[in-house]
Amino acid sequence: MKRILLVEDDGPISRVVKRGLEQAGYRVAVAEDGVTGFRIAAQNSHDLLILDVMLPGIDGMKICERLRAERATVPILMLTARGALDDKVEGLEAGADDYLPKPFEFPELLARVRALLRRDKIHRSRLIRIADLEIDTGSRRVTRAGHVIPLSQREYDLLEALAASEGRILTREAIQERAWEDGESFSNTVDVYIGLLRKKIDSTSDVKLIHTIRGVGYTLRRPEGGEEA
Repeated sequence: MKRILLVEDDGPISRVVKRGLEQAGYRVAVAEDGVTGFRIAAQNSHDLLILDVMLPGIDGMKICERLRAERATVPILMLTARGALDDKVEGLEAGADDYLPKPFEFPELLARVRALLRRDKIHRSRLIRIADLEIDTGSRRVTRAGHVIPLSQREYDLLEALAASEGRILTREAIQERAWEDGESFSNTVDVYIGLLRKKIDSTSDVKLIHTIRGVGYTLRRPEGGEEA
């Protein structure tokens, strides 16, 4: 099930959009201000972000710019009451993928959501390189230093989730929601699979890529310092 984060401070609009997207088969989380929206977007993995421009705390443009500065690749659909060309250009230059002025009809929003998710699926069929680790997301083939690493489906899903958020910390809860959507997770499931993944990815190399941030979660990054376990 695709996960969508909706950052919208207008309660009636938020409720209509959330209900409609859930009826269309998506899992929807909602934030009502910019500070909360940015925190959730930065700490968790979503398939799409629907972002209002006029928000209390941090406006949508700033959220979009900050996420892109942190190399977040999540597709972003911006919503705003402002429909001027300059505002649309500003949003796209901030890193948004699409722009929908208010008022809008829900079927148009849903069509844009589906188009962005289809486009992102094609985009994600690519090669991710982190140091000497290569992940072909189209064929789900993983190599390190040129050697093929066989992974189970769960191990691969976990690795891709970490690699897609390179350098960012994913909490255990975010990993569970991303890689265990069928609900099959226990308190130590993530820790167990991280251990299995480390044996396959890091055990034969002096350069460790998978790092534990104690009390927070895990990150996959190039060896540039920081707390490891």
